[in-house]
Formats: sequence, structure tokens, C-alpha cells
Amino acid sequence: MKKGQVYEGMIESVEFPNKGKVFLPEEERYVIVKNGVPGQKVRFSVNKIRKGKAEGRLLEVLEHSPMEIESKCPHFGQCGGCTYQNLPYEEQIRMKETQVKAMMDEAVEGDYIWEGVKQSPVRQEYRNKMEFSFGDEYKDGPLALGMHKRGSFHDIVNVSDCQIVDADYRKILTCTLEYARESGLPYYHRMRHTGFFRHLLVRKAVKTGEILIDLVTTTESEFEKEFDGQRWVKKLLSLELNGTIVGILHTKNDSVADVVKDEGTEILYGQDYFYEELLGLKFKITPFSFFQTNSLGAEVLYETAREYIGETKDKVIFDLYSGTGTIAQILAPVAKKVVGVEIVEEAVEAARENAELNGLNNCTFWAGDVLKVIDELGEVPDLIMLDPPRDGVHPKALEKITNFGVDRVVYIACKPTSLARDLEMLQGRGYRVERIGCVDLFPGTVHVETVCLLSKRSV
Repeated sequence: MKKGQVYEGMIESVEFPNKGKVFLPEEERYVIVKNGVPGQKVRFSVNKIRKGKAEGRLLEVLEHSPMEIESKCPHFGQCGGCTYQNLPYEEQIRMKETQVKAMMDEAVEGDYIWEGVKQSPVRQEYRNKMEFSFGDEYKDGPLALGMHKRGSFHDIVNVSDCQIVDADYRKILTCTLEYARESGLPYYHRMRHTGFFRHLLVRKAVKTGEILIDLVTTTESEFEKEFDGQRWVKKLLSLELNGTIVGILHTKNDSVADVVKDEGTEILYGQDYFYEELLGLKFKITPFSFFQTNSLGAEVLYETAREYIGETKDKVIFDLYSGTGTIAQILAPVAKKVVGVEIVEEAVEAARENAELNGLNNCTFWAGDVLKVIDELGEVPDLIMLDPPRDGVHPKALEKITNFGVDRVVYIACKPTSLARDLEMLQGRGYRVERIGCVDLFPGTVHVETVCLLSKRSV
């Protein structure tokens, strides 16, 4: 087998997150082919061979799987945002459950209660945040605004009919793209590090209907003089939307990294925040602060976490990686005190405001890296809630967390492979896995949230 060789084969199964396994009898080995579903006959080219493992790039689906359906999204297959929109929702859930259960069975020592995958209350138009990128659909093509093309770092697919957001997002995207094209200004080229347009960030609350829009550009062109930002604002405000625009912003970003980075944000209209409601509490959300992207699904996730943490009366709880303080405030009414730690200062400010907004005086929030701040808290918790970023918890931070010796730890993982890795240290330091369950916050995609309850082993 050599790189570049083209083969055909059947996808037997898919491992998390989207690694299809194709067996080649002539080579007597499996090849991993991403972005397929079980039962598809595919054609692929080998693009990586390392340490006896081979990976292939999907070229064509030769025969559809018996379980496949027609995707409701016209961009499916081209856009890299969703992977499973060609499967019935029940089949998506079954596949995610099989994948995560196999991973946890391997990672957990001894018996534990497996609780399956709880479904999202909404399957379409569920996202409350989208980050669209500017670029072109092909080299030197017209200006595009949407998502990265599947398997491409450069090409952008216009997603004017995206199905994981509602009609308001689609109207805002179309309006902004048309206006940007009229301006004649170029998009920011990721390799040349020149150009103007970078990203369009849209956030909309499901419960309140409030919308926040942020255009991210470089400073290569003058925003008002050459782009005429106020005319763009007027065009947005003239749109017929179901929700209400409460803020339109402009963020400067000259960083070479292809991420949204705030190097100065100006309010063009209204305010730089909006409100969302979860489980009867109100949350102020700023442009770059973390908040679960599926509001109704987040309610299911946090209710699950609250159930897992158990009895909280007269208990001090540490909520580590607390974001805008959602979990902390959901636990606060039934706890003695909750201490949140979050590295993003803007999110911590929002968390403090949110606690005041909800009349909660038993929450405190610290800004900083959990690894460093945990030594400065001056308190010993009774229970710990962990909701780390995708890469999981730093091993040194995990060591400090286990040193508290609390009775129960609830770990919420947006990437189950990180949880599986961290379970090794947690179990090695005296914790036992009691229960694991998942909540599907991302229908149509490979992602799933995993919730794990660990208890301290009795000596």
C-alpha cells in the first residue's frame, strides 16, 4: 500500500468521532476513512500511512447505506459543518451511543451504570451561535461567506440555507454577504495575511429572541470610510426578522491565526450583550463568552449534571471552567456556596453580573487558569463540577483537584476521548466511576456531550 493509491470498500463501522473502518482483503488491513456512515461502499485515496495504520480521503460514495435518507440541507456533503444529516435522528443517536459506550467500557475500571444518550429537544435550527468565515468557494472566485468546505483549509461554502440555524441567521448572512460584495473589499487571505473581511459572528437567544451581530475584520481598510459600516447597520435593521437585533458590533482582528480574536470591539448599534434564559434563570452573554450553543439541549444537560451531583444542601461546590457561570448558578439555590473558576475574564465579569441579576449572593467567580487559581481559593470544596474545554483537564490541575478528596466529582465532557484519558488519573487517585450518560447537543454532527459521576473510594 502506498500513499495516493485509490481503493474501493465497504464502511463496516464508525468509531468516534467519524472514523469509518474499511477492510481491504487484498491488503489484509483496515483503513480509516472519515465522513462516511456504516453500509456505504466508498472510493478513497490513501493519504496517510503511519505506524502500520492507514488513513484514506473519501473521494466518492459508490453505493448508499440502507439506513441513509435525503438530507434536508442543500449544502450537506460540501460543507464541513455536519456529518450525519443523511441519517435518521434515531440512527444518529444509536451510533453515538455505540461509539461512546465502547470508549467508556475500555476506560472504566469495574462496573458502572450506563444511561445512554438523551435526545436534543430540537433537531433542526437549534444553534444559538454561528461563526461564519469569509473567503472564496474556489481560487479567485467571488466572495463567499459561510463554512469551511469539507476537508479544505481554504475554500468556503456559502451556506444561505443552513439548517442548524433559523431563518434570521440566514437573512443576516445573505444581507452581509451582498453588502460585502458591493463594497469590493477583499477577504482576509490566510496564507498571504492580507485582506479585510474575516468573520461574521451571530448569536441569538432561543427564549428571548435577542440577536447580537459582530463583523470581524482587519484594519487594512477603514471601516467607516471604505466599508461604510453605518449603511450596513441600516440594512440589517431593515430586515424582517422573527427575533430582535439588540446589538451590532465591529471587532478588529489583525492576528495571523485563523481564529476570532478580539483586538478591540466597537458598538455600532445598541449594546454588546444579549440575554438568554435557562431553567428559570437569566444570563447575560457577551460576544466571545462561552455559552452552550443549543439552549434547549443545555437545559437537559444541566438538569442531568444537577441530578448526578446529588445532595448539595450545606455543601461548598467548586465549578471549574465555569464560563458565564451557568452551572454555578443552577446549583447555587440548592447549595451553601458555589465558587466558579474561568480563564476568560470577560466571561467571569458576565458570570458576576448574571449572579447579581438572578439574586444569587452565594456565588463567587475567579478569573484565571484553574491550574494556578485553585491554590488561591482559600476554601476546601465538598463537591466538584468539571466542565473543561475540548482538550480536557491539564494533568497537574487534575492532580490538585483530586488532592481535595471530595466525595463526588461530576465531569462534563464535550469530547469523550478527553474524558476517557482523564479517567485514568482520576481512577488512579482513588475515584470510582458510578454513572455515565450522554446528551446530544449537536444533532446532525459527530459531537455529543458526556456526563460522568465519580465518587471517592472508601479506604
